[in-house]
Amino acid sequence: MNLILLFEIDFIASHRVRLTGRRFDHIKDILKAESGQTLTVGKINGLMGQGKVVSKTNDAVELEVMLDVKPPQALALTLILALPRPPMLKRILFSAAMLGVKKIIILNFNRVEKSLWNSSSLKPEAIIEQLVLGLEQAKDTVLPEVILKKGFKPFVQVELSGLIKGKLALVAHPGSSVIPASHFVIPAKAGIQDKHIILIIGPEGGINDFEIELLKSAGCQLIDLGPRILRTEYVLPYVVGRLFSH
Repeated sequence: MNLILLFEIDFIASHRVRLTGRRFDHIKDILKAESGQTLTVGKINGLMGQGKVVSKTNDAVELEVMLDVKPPQALALTLILALPRPPMLKRILFSAAMLGVKKIIILNFNRVEKSLWNSSSLKPEAIIEQLVLGLEQAKDTVLPEVILKKGFKPFVQVELSGLIKGKLALVAHPGSSVIPASHFVIPAKAGIQDKHIILIIGPEGGINDFEIELLKSAGCQLIDLGPRILRTEYVLPYVVGRLFSH
C-alpha cells in the first residue's frame, strides 16, 4: 500500500480522518507510524497529499490531512475484456487500476463459461475491492468505471462503433495475417482524442471467426502479440508495455 486511500465516510472534520480495519492495521503494523509521522494519502476520485498522524489507539488512527496534489494522468486506453474466471478477474482488475485504465467493459464471448456471470466476483463490492488495491499500489485516486455487458452481438453492432469513433481499436488475436503489436507505438503523453486506444482481449479459448468478423466490421484492427500464447491476465500489461513509450 503506497497510498492510504480515503473515503468520504472517513472524514470526521474537513481536514481530519479516522481510519480503522485494514488501513489502520497497515499503518500500525507495516508502516509502524507514530504520532507526528506523515503518510501519503489521497481521497477517492479527488486530490492526493499528506496525512499527519495526530492520534492512535488500539483500533483506530486519526490523521490531519492536506490534499493539494493531482493524481497521475490516466492511461489513454479503454479495456474491453472477455469475462475470465474469478481469480484471474481479480488480478486483471488490480492490474488495470494500477496501470491507469479508467474504463473497463467486461463482455460476454461465445467461449466464456455462462456460469461465470453468476460469480460473486462480479458484485460491485468485489470489483471495487480489487480496483482500490490497484489504486493504492500505484498512488492514484481515480476509480475506474466497470461496465458489464452480457450480449456480445448487440454490444458490437450497436455500441462499439460509437465507442471507438476517433480512436484506435485493437483486438489481441494471434495469427500470421494480423498486424504485429510492434507496429503501433503510442506516446504516453499523447492527446487522448487522437491517440486513445480501445484494447479488446478475448477469452482463454480464443475469439471465434464470427466474433472476429463482427469486430472487424465495427472498425477494429487485429494485432498479433508474437509467437507465444499469453494467459489473459498477462495480455494487458504486455500490450501496455509494447504500445506506450515513456
